[in-house]
Amino acid sequence: MEAPLSTPHNIQICEVTCDSFRIVWDMSPEDTARATHFFIDLSRKESKDPNRFKHRDVPTKLVAKAVPLPMAVRGHWFLSPRTEYCVAVQTAIRQPDGNYLVSEWSQVVEFCTGDYAKEHLQQLLDKASGSTGRMLSFSVFYRNQHPEYFQHVRNECGGLMRPSLKDDSGSHGSPINGKLKGVFLSCNTDFATGLPPRDSPYGPLRLAVPAGRLLTADTGLYFADFYCMYTAYHYVVLVLAPRGSDGDRFCRGRLPSLEPTCNPFLTYGAPRRPGEEPRFCHASDVILEVLYTEPLGLDLGTVERIGGRHQNMSQTTANAKKDPSCKVCNISVGR
Repeated sequence: MEAPLSTPHNIQICEVTCDSFRIVWDMSPEDTARATHFFIDLSRKESKDPNRFKHRDVPTKLVAKAVPLPMAVRGHWFLSPRTEYCVAVQTAIRQPDGNYLVSEWSQVVEFCTGDYAKEHLQQLLDKASGSTGRMLSFSVFYRNQHPEYFQHVRNECGGLMRPSLKDDSGSHGSPINGKLKGVFLSCNTDFATGLPPRDSPYGPLRLAVPAGRLLTADTGLYFADFYCMYTAYHYVVLVLAPRGSDGDRFCRGRLPSLEPTCNPFLTYGAPRRPGEEPRFCHASDVILEVLYTEPLGLDLGTVERIGGRHQNMSQTTANAKKDPSCKVCNISVGR
């Protein structure tokens, strides 16, 4: 009768990305030579069913032929970005009759997958570029809110809209979610009028800031996300960060940068003649969400009441979850 396999121990996880990791453990030289397969039991941390073997000879989610350690585990179909997982391993020897001689399960180890890397965001950017439509002129960045919000800014914040932490809306793997602070602005215009839309789900007051006060040829401009919320509308999230600022340094190492004078989403056109104004354009077929990383003073623009409807909060994107089935805005590295 063949000697039993020892239990794998000292499990370590390394080189974690949004949809892959490497795993290594200690086992005796004798077992290393004998093992023909590794069984990997992987489950989300919150799951109440860790998907253990029902019987010792029935494999769990992942079965791999024995390879030199560390072993790479990758697959967007079962790994999602920024998600906590539990993992345990078992070594096995395949018998002539097709059954397995297996070790005991190792201890359970927890780890968390990472954000999208730049190459993943570049894939999203490439997809978004195919959905932008033609460029339309605009003149102001604007923020819609309720009167209480602007009253609070005036009375409690010295007239400054202070950056707040980006929520978890959009792609789960976007590096700015829960990590980068900013003030969200809009710039989309109505196709018929060339002006900002009259309706807003966020409130009846609008701060409008001349575009040239925030976007110049030297402003840091970055692509952060492309998503939809089970609708035909698609959103592109951009980050505006003054060069050299903390926000600029954060984005430089994590997000694809865009040339302000030439990109498919948001552009600055320098004056061609003395006395001419710069020209600003936005993509017409996506909704742009622009995160400005610095405090914004109300004195940079004007606050005015707008007409239209302001109660349809279902149109807001606060903590909105991305549609994982959309073929337009998803890439094959998790959601």
